[in-house]
Amino acid sequence: MLVARLACLRTLPVVGLRSALTQGTPALRSSALKTCPPLLKPQQGFSSRARFGIRRSKTAKDQLQEAAFEPATDTAIKIDTMGRMILAGGAAVGMGALCYYGLGMSKNVKSVPIIWIKTCYHCHFMIWPQYVKDRIHSTYMYFAGSVGVTALSAVAVSRTPALLGLMMRGSWLAIGATFAAMIGAGMLVRSISYEHSPLPKHLAWMLHAGVMGAVIAPLTLLGGPLMVRAAWYTAGIVGGLSTVAMCAPSEKFLNMGGPLAIGFGVVFASSLGTMFLPPTTPFGAGLYSIAVYGGLILFSMFLLYDTQKVIKRAETHPLYGVQKYDPINACMGIYMDTLNIFMRLVMILANGGGGRRK
Repeated sequence: MLVARLACLRTLPVVGLRSALTQGTPALRSSALKTCPPLLKPQQGFSSRARFGIRRSKTAKDQLQEAAFEPATDTAIKIDTMGRMILAGGAAVGMGALCYYGLGMSKNVKSVPIIWIKTCYHCHFMIWPQYVKDRIHSTYMYFAGSVGVTALSAVAVSRTPALLGLMMRGSWLAIGATFAAMIGAGMLVRSISYEHSPLPKHLAWMLHAGVMGAVIAPLTLLGGPLMVRAAWYTAGIVGGLSTVAMCAPSEKFLNMGGPLAIGFGVVFASSLGTMFLPPTTPFGAGLYSIAVYGGLILFSMFLLYDTQKVIKRAETHPLYGVQKYDPINACMGIYMDTLNIFMRLVMILANGGGGRRK
């Protein structure tokens, strides 16, 4: 934009000079051309070169703006519908994989009865030693506490106009401060020892949950019923995927680290792109669908990965090791996955509700 303004300012003297020469009688124009040929010829050539150069750059700029910012409601609706279909396909694939493993059709799982899907968690729970049970129980208790503190923080910020206005600012300074607060609080929680500094550890844990609640507080403007629906859907998804991860016959979900990292990079880049391109444009609608629907599928897979990671850590961490098992650090992964799933469900329900009202 600044370059375009400078180009317009640069062409103003040339345009003014050309318009002044074109006005007046033909005799005046011919006499001026005859009396001062050395002065006028370089000026005319310079104006022609500048005019043609500006037209070329302006045409390229206009084409880029039309391609990126031109409203295309039909295309955006089609892309949104495609995202919903991909999400439904991902859910169908997940259900199919669950049935595939549950019925014992996998080559790695032989002679597994059909009722294994109902009793596998109880079998695992009976096989685990008592200290593994205590570790998993404490991890999910801290996870539930994180969700509760986040909800209370979001409600408190939404009822404080000053804090809500601060969180809704769209300036780069506010966005950078929000990212710094989230990353800093997370690093602070992980850096404090659970065994040697229990009080600072718990205070940092509550601070991190409070910061995340303040970040999602602007979503409360969409309405309480929608937030409650999204919370129930999130509880169903998290409960179902956690059960699948615990009942999995093997630790295959732990091998998804590389593909999940690549998918996270794509979703993160798409989320940044939605800050510059509105979702009513074709490019913006595609990036928005990747960030929302693709992000929902991605973080659902992350939840499978992190759940098995929690179980693996609880089973393999030494009972009398140098560092004691840290349930707060263990629950951070599933907590962040749950928040990302909840935020994307809120956005999907908000778009669906708006379409029904129309």
